Amino acid sequence: MQVSELEELLTQNEDEHLEFKEAKRHFDFEELTKYCVALANEGGGKIILGVTDKKPRHIVGSAAFESVERTKSGLIERLHLRIDLEELLHPDGRVLVFTIPSRPCGMPVEYKGAYYMRSGEDLVPMLPDMIKRILDEAGPDFSAEICRGASFEDLDMAALEGFKARWFAKSDNQSIKKADTKQLLIDAELIENEGITYAALALFGTHAAVNKYLPQAETVFEYRSSDASGPPQQRVAFSQGFFAYYDELWRLVSLRNDLQHYQSGLFVLDIATFNERAIREAILNAVCHRDYRLSGSTIIRQYQRRIEIVSPGGLPPGVTFENILWTQAPRNRRLADALLRCGLVERSGQGMNLMFETSIRESKAEPDFSRSDQYTFWLTLHGELRHPEFLRILEKIGRERLDLFGTEEFLIVDALYEGRTIAPRLEPTLKRLLDEGLVERSNKKPGVEYVLSRRLYAALREEGTYTRKKGLDRQTNKELLVKHIQESGPEGARLEELRQVLPHLDRNQIQVLMRELVKERRVHSHGKTKAGRWFPGPISDDCDHPGI
Repeated sequence: MQVSELEELLTQNEDEHLEFKEAKRHFDFEELTKYCVALANEGGGKIILGVTDKKPRHIVGSAAFESVERTKSGLIERLHLRIDLEELLHPDGRVLVFTIPSRPCGMPVEYKGAYYMRSGEDLVPMLPDMIKRILDEAGPDFSAEICRGASFEDLDMAALEGFKARWFAKSDNQSIKKADTKQLLIDAELIENEGITYAALALFGTHAAVNKYLPQAETVFEYRSSDASGPPQQRVAFSQGFFAYYDELWRLVSLRNDLQHYQSGLFVLDIATFNERAIREAILNAVCHRDYRLSGSTIIRQYQRRIEIVSPGGLPPGVTFENILWTQAPRNRRLADALLRCGLVERSGQGMNLMFETSIRESKAEPDFSRSDQYTFWLTLHGELRHPEFLRILEKIGRERLDLFGTEEFLIVDALYEGRTIAPRLEPTLKRLLDEGLVERSNKKPGVEYVLSRRLYAALREEGTYTRKKGLDRQTNKELLVKHIQESGPEGARLEELRQVLPHLDRNQIQVLMRELVKERRVHSHGKTKAGRWFPGPISDDCDHPGI
């Protein structure tokens, strides 16, 4: 933001998108967080500190939130929104400008269980009708609609008993065990006075009822031994309620689920190509979030080293492939609630996180959505072990520590091992791993790149790998430069030669090191520009310092 833009904002009225606060010495972080929530729920906006809130406004400067990056990271960590923070050093004082994006479509933003909005000068809990309007943005819940013509007799009793048993096992509530099955479905909002919901039909419908009322709920399993076109080696179609075939789907996958081996010290350990929990979660995801208004079936296609799950309907409104791990917007909320009650789904949105965590823990490629489009969600889970040595890194971190890891920690460790850049939203978690000593800053690009810690590589006796990834420390870099200059003879060394000695450093970084060596009286230069040469020892009276 330019100063001219700020001065233009000062003339505008405060509303649900713009807020000014003096905050000369301090501003409460909790209060700031609530304002960010309110602005996001109202469609986004700005809160500006260091400015009087009454017209005519003038800049008074603010000493609040000295660490801009820490404040920004704290907000992102709490709200899972990409909040930007600019520090403007105006002639009249320091100004902080927070820019808050709009909430995702169909999803109000909450903080500590409360949804905030603006009411005049105050922050107040959002009204129920406003929350409902936001939730309705994602479109009506098809699974909650009544299937005209269907009746209780169209539901499979064995599937219903399975649902009842799972619900009781999760809740340990004796009333559920004793309840009449029909009443249980009413309590679960799967049956209403008007009739049977599509959610009940998708979960418990008989073969005849599903074929008649909801044929698109079909799930097809295929096994293919290769990518060659032609009929699959096995094909099974399921046209009944999900509870009737959920376990059978995994049985089909497990028939061809071979073990892969890796060496850990004296022991050879086995990892299944397809992790049962991850595959079951992927199947649940497809059933929960597919669009039942579209006519296609859900396809589960197994190959020797990967599984593809293709379901009709793209991502729900408000969910993107960038925020899919942090944003939950179930397309079929009534159906998802039923799976939550019986324990098949632990909590909303956990399935995708679990798939990522499992893939990383077993050194497999992350889940792949690249073949998805606006009409189809195409998930590929890879089963091939990529780096068995990475599994040993995880072993050295320790099982107890890994059990406390969330998705963000696993993403960071995997990215650093692969040499990938850390996403900005992971920065708060990255700092915690730095504090814990699992991650270190790299010497190659200080403040930008990170590496796994030396002690992890040392435990594997791979100190050389650590040094290569981290880069040489400052003193070692200087020693290499001095050594090259000493061996250059009477002709001296050109600056371009020194860049070849340390190719991972740019020209400016090398010049900084050379200035330090001059101050330490270990080298001196003679000549200017490209003709300049570097020599060992302190500078003499007739020498100058070109190119430093």
